[in-house]
Amino acid sequence: MRLHCLGTTGYHPSPSRQTACYYLPDLELVLDAGTGLHRLTEHLIREPKERLDILLSHAHLDHVVGLTFLLDVMAVTSLKQVRIFGQPDKLAAVKEHLFHPLLFPVPLSLELHPLAGDEGRVKLPHCSFDYFPLEHPGGSIGMRIEAVCKRFAYVTDTTPKSDSPFLEQLKDLDLLLHECYFSDKYQELSLRTGHSWLGAVTSIVEQVHPKRTLLIHVNPLAEVLAEDSGYTADHEALRMSFAEDGMVVDF
Repeated sequence: MRLHCLGTTGYHPSPSRQTACYYLPDLELVLDAGTGLHRLTEHLIREPKERLDILLSHAHLDHVVGLTFLLDVMAVTSLKQVRIFGQPDKLAAVKEHLFHPLLFPVPLSLELHPLAGDEGRVKLPHCSFDYFPLEHPGGSIGMRIEAVCKRFAYVTDTTPKSDSPFLEQLKDLDLLLHECYFSDKYQELSLRTGHSWLGAVTSIVEQVHPKRTLLIHVNPLAEVLAEDSGYTADHEALRMSFAEDGMVVDF
């Protein structure tokens, strides 16, 4: 199973990172549609696809603005069908605001598929995914995806707790993608903004024991300010590492 990290930061791009977008070509699947989605074009030129499913965690701009880039992607590749899955209010906001004619005047033929309720399971052509609520301003969902004897989860934009109900979804994973926006010194800001810090994510990893963890949705200002993330050999021993744009993960 291949995972291409097209965008690994949050809020806004940094010198070396675009915002949230992850591509799994074997599943014809994209997780979130931040600015990193523009990199999808080169992948589809090398390995053509006619259809893709995009799963949205929520509708903040750093996770959806790349949907407008599909105009270019579909114009120069073989991509013909795009289905977008998300919570009903998030899809409605995308349709009404992001694709408002005053913001984006060219209509796109995209299929919107609202998810039923706060949690559930959806069967896709090459996999199935369970979605579950996360704690984040405006609401967000995490996802556990199962395909071809592989299990992985995507958890972004949340403040995890040791007793969070969704932790059951993170057990027996081959790969965990988990937000790690701040270092430990910003714990108070993490709680105020609904994000994660390294110590909290480490506690989750120690509790659920994934085979590998990629830390995603990192603070773009940390690179600009050259701040120390606090990552140590102890985190490496837990098979935790920071995702980077352009990284290809085989799991």
